[in-house]
Amino acid sequence: MFNQCWLKLLQQQRSIAVIRAPQLELGRQMARAVAAGGMGLIEITWNSDRAPELIALLRSELPGCTIGSGTLLNLEQMQQAIASGAQFLFTPHVDPTLIRAAVDAGVPIIPGALSPTEIVTAHQAGASCVKVFPIQAVGGSRYIRSLQGPLGHIPLIPTGGVTLENAREFLLAGAIAVGLAGDLFPQKLIAAKNWEALEQQARNLIQQLATNPIN
Repeated sequence: MFNQCWLKLLQQQRSIAVIRAPQLELGRQMARAVAAGGMGLIEITWNSDRAPELIALLRSELPGCTIGSGTLLNLEQMQQAIASGAQFLFTPHVDPTLIRAAVDAGVPIIPGALSPTEIVTAHQAGASCVKVFPIQAVGGSRYIRSLQGPLGHIPLIPTGGVTLENAREFLLAGAIAVGLAGDLFPQKLIAAKNWEALEQQARNLIQQLATNPIN
């Protein structure tokens, strides 16, 4: 049941803001900015400053958003992320032990995979959907499209090279959603603490993905 709810949420939102914050307060402001811009799915990478504290804080401050954790490398980190309130989990790799533990905990898990073998292995192990990473290194949206024939039944979320300009191409190619990190959060804007501009970045992305609705 939680998988069905998660997939429905992805189909509604279509994009995930991926925050890797060197300071907790920066991460907090980055999250608040994209939330104000209309984004409802926010991932805090585990290598962010005080990630568990930041996740718990955002769960409290942004009740309308779904807050998850990413870059989880082992079971201990994943358990800590769940304990801090993470509502979805991203890993950069396929680990059946982590997938089973997340399924048992009732939290959607999205492992990172690249080859068709890795993608199928993750899905068969119980992954809610699969992160295809790093997507730009293997042809971008063309790679997602080429996977649709044999693997169209597996929900895919490309990351690693998704930009404001090409995000829609990935959805048209068959991805259920996209994850954006650096292109959504330019270092220049963060250094200037220009939260209004970050909010506008998010709003522009939402508008782009809402134009001519994608099936």
